[in-house]
Amino acid sequence: MYSLQRSLIVLLGLLIASSTAFQFFEQMFGGGQQQQREPQNVASDSNWYRENYDAAYCTNYLCPGTLSCVHFPHHCPCAFPDTEDKVELSEGIAICASKGGWKGGETLRKIELARKGLL
Repeated sequence: MYSLQRSLIVLLGLLIASSTAFQFFEQMFGGGQQQQREPQNVASDSNWYRENYDAAYCTNYLCPGTLSCVHFPHHCPCAFPDTEDKVELSEGIAICASKGGWKGGETLRKIELARKGLL
């Protein structure tokens, strides 16, 4: 009887030790779960952009700023329409400029003033 109890105690001890060791290695090597990593800054070169530009399929005109596929370059959307206004400078030429002021059309008004040399 005594040896049976001793054997059970040894077996129980081995189970606990192996369970503890397994938990240690599981935590150490990720245990099949994806670990949370800090976000990484994008590279300081243009490789990521060029790879996406080269991979983009467009049969018309691929906008360099937004990678949108449009029929004509002046149809390119602004990258940040909430904070930018699109302004056509002349036939086929358009720019995106930061929204200026609280009134609609303020950016266009300022660009027109700059064209006239008044701003």
